[in-house]
Parts: sequence; C-alpha cells; structure tokens
Amino acid sequence: MQRFEGKTVIVTGGGGGIGGATCRRFAAEGARVAVLDLSLEAADKVARDIRETGSKAEAIRCDITQRTDVDAAVAATEAKLGPIDVLVNNAGWDVFKPFTKTEPSQWERLIAINLTGALHLHHAVLPGMVARKSGRIVNIASDAARVGSSGEAVYAACKGGLVSFSKTIAREHARHGITVNVVCPGPTDTALFAEYKEGAGNPEKLMEAFQRSIPLGRIGRPDDLPGAVVFFASDDAAYITGQVLSVSGGLTMAG
Repeated sequence: MQRFEGKTVIVTGGGGGIGGATCRRFAAEGARVAVLDLSLEAADKVARDIRETGSKAEAIRCDITQRTDVDAAVAATEAKLGPIDVLVNNAGWDVFKPFTKTEPSQWERLIAINLTGALHLHHAVLPGMVARKSGRIVNIASDAARVGSSGEAVYAACKGGLVSFSKTIAREHARHGITVNVVCPGPTDTALFAEYKEGAGNPEKLMEAFQRSIPLGRIGRPDDLPGAVVFFASDDAAYITGQVLSVSGGLTMAG
C-alpha cells in the first residue's frame, strides 16, 4: 500500500516549482491532491499532469491572503476530495532589497503572503483535524528564518514567525493527534530565486558564490524538497512534532 492512499492533501503555492514537485510526489504515493495557487492556470497544469498518471487532483484558485478565498478553497477540497488529512503551507513571495530600501506597502504584502496566509490555512483546516483527532501539517519556511539573509529582512522575519508559530501549534494540538513540522529550504532554483539573482545585479557571480558556500556544491532543485515534506506528513514521522529541518545542501547546519 502507498503511504498516502486514501488521504487528502492540500498544497498551497502548488503551481510553483517546489509546490508542483510536492504535489506530484504526494500523488505518486497515492494521495488525492488539492493544488491551491493564486494562478489557476499554473495549478491546473500541475493537476492535469497528476491526473494523466491516473492519480486524483483538483486545481483550486486561492488567494491565501483573503480568508474568504481560503474558506472557499477548503470547502471545495473537502467536497471534491474528502476530509483534509495533510496541509502543506508552501506559498511564498519575497522582495530582494536592503531593509531601508523597502516600503511599508511591501512589508504588508510580505507579511500577508508569508505569515498571515499560513495562519488562515491553519485556522480553516485545524477544526476538522481536531474533530477527527488526526492530521499532519508541514510548513515551508526558509533557512533565512534560522540564520538571516541579506536583502530579505521582512521575509526572514515572516518565516521566523512561521517557525515559532508551528512549534506553538504543535504543542497546542499534540493531544489531538496532530503533528506540525517545518521544512526550511536553502537557495533553490525556482522562479523566486531567479528574481533574487536578477536583483543582485550580477547573477553569475552570485551563483558562483553560492556553489562555493554550499558543501554539496550546487543550489537546490525543486525535487530536492518533497522527500522531507512527505516524510513529515507520513506515519513514519508520527512521533515527530515541532521540529525544523533544513534542506540546503549543508549551507546551514544549525542545531
């Protein structure tokens, strides 16, 4: 039996690089997958790819910064795929500038997407998990939350907040049979990282610097992340909660 046979999984930002790879991995292990994304086109492409393999997936447009959108997406997921067993909060956005060069309007958007959006999903999904006394939540933060990252001050603050929030929710809901864990990617070759490189002004030099500083000698690829995510979501991790795991090629080795 596949590890997620009969399970329903929500992945936010499911139309992107890491999100899409995560959706496909869950589907390959038997899950019914709700691909949530601000871009319905991107979500639909991932869902179609999954359905072509014989697995079940639904594309759902969702602006995670809007609670009404989140409630509607959760209701649609449950109507089409069944009660939610696993929530993966993956959606994110960043502005690559020194803090003093940013504007309050950018802070507000960063907080809305990277922190408040995840709070909306937790608040919408947790009551059902509590009622069933079962659930897995995996939050995608960032190594920027653990060690800081120049040019990403507010993003790092949001992801640091998500780590602390995850640990607190893990404590509050352990008695309900719900686990909450965090995966922290390092630099990963996604559309967001492409924007980061361009913002740096010298993308080739930046890539060389990353390759020198990462012990495994390369930046991450989207397919490097799903293994850690599905592990935390699986019964293999049933006795693990409130933990943070970096997937960064050894760039950070925080205890």
